[in-house]
Amino acid sequence: MTIALERSVETDAPLVEVRALKHVYGKGNGAGLTVLDDVNLTLRPNEIVGLLGRSGSGKSTLLRSIAGLITPTSGTITIKDMPGDDTAHGVSMVFQSFALFPWLTVQKNVELGLEAQGVPAEIRRKRTLAAIDLIGLDGFENAYPKELSGGMRQRVGLARALVVQPSILLMDEPFSALDVLTAETLRTDLLDLWSEGRMPIRSILIVTHNIEEAVLMCDRILVFSSNPGRVIAEIKVDLPQPRNRLEPAFRALVDDIYARMTARPTVPAARDGNFPGTGLGLALTHVSTNTLAGMIEAIAAAPNDGVADLATLARELQMEADELLPIAETLQLMRFAEIEGRTIRLNPAARRYDAADVDERKQLFAQHLLAYVPLAAHIRRVLDDRASHQAPATRFRDELEDFMSEPYAEETMDAIVSWGRYAEIFAYHEDDDRFSLDDPA
Repeated sequence: MTIALERSVETDAPLVEVRALKHVYGKGNGAGLTVLDDVNLTLRPNEIVGLLGRSGSGKSTLLRSIAGLITPTSGTITIKDMPGDDTAHGVSMVFQSFALFPWLTVQKNVELGLEAQGVPAEIRRKRTLAAIDLIGLDGFENAYPKELSGGMRQRVGLARALVVQPSILLMDEPFSALDVLTAETLRTDLLDLWSEGRMPIRSILIVTHNIEEAVLMCDRILVFSSNPGRVIAEIKVDLPQPRNRLEPAFRALVDDIYARMTARPTVPAARDGNFPGTGLGLALTHVSTNTLAGMIEAIAAAPNDGVADLATLARELQMEADELLPIAETLQLMRFAEIEGRTIRLNPAARRYDAADVDERKQLFAQHLLAYVPLAAHIRRVLDDRASHQAPATRFRDELEDFMSEPYAEETMDAIVSWGRYAEIFAYHEDDDRFSLDDPA
């Protein structure tokens, strides 16, 4: 994999070009999880581009690759400076988690990048104070992070990124850790600074899983698929700024993106009762059984009566796509629902589940869990075959790590433990990390 820094000879030439990028996480024995595969993108001057997709689709990995924080497995990244510009160059990044040093003041946190570049103290001070003033924190130079609200801390992160005068600003879900009102204010302020040309940056590349945020901010949106992450759609947003969420054109674009994000890829026909394209290596999302039950009830109730539009459902339940889609896809995996475009439709089994009492629900869930989630059936089979009816969880965790990275394996195990306990198909003992049939269904 190569990262090249070049001088552009054309003012409208791309600032960033990513070609055939691939990244694999995994163990040293060669097994691993392909997070990015054949990713291509171009970032041009004077545009905000959004990377939109589910958590785990590789968006942040791509952003960190462009920033030089990760070395991908293969592919090329070319970053070009603007011609005749000696002030704006390179890339800066704003993180989701603020990433401030708690023992340093606002001014000292913002100065860090300049200090690392060897900028003289007096110039460093002037540029730092100008950046702090620009993002609206004038007067808080000597405050410490613990004295600031979440929104103010993220403003410090933005000032730290801007003070080095980058040509490209990378933002990794910069508003997701903030409350709704604070996030809206910071988004608006950033767009105002951008439209007024008050920042040195030439382009912004922002990672988000919030569809409305992407439509509000971006000139282009790249939609990512998962497992592995790749660009499945490029959408140009022609709506004038400032944008209104209630405009019909805005809502239509949001609905279209929901449909693209929920579209199922073409897969071979299912065989032997398995969900298409899955097996023991299927990474599961830990969705609680209460949440799954609540979603079935919401779709079954009027006015949906068993069929719902995902975008409309998300608005009614006040959920983002990143929250709603894992629930919907888990119901589909377990054959309680089918997703077609942006429509989710309950299967007859879900209708029976909705009408059943607590014990009947558990029995129905157990049947579907064993039939359609291979790992659950595998654990139960091992426990049935052993005389002790016990097995260490590490045995199954190690098997998962042959197919996926450790964090994915941990979340998959968390999901199986939770679902298996609810269905009473096996017991899990946390003290010694062990499965058993102490109290099976």
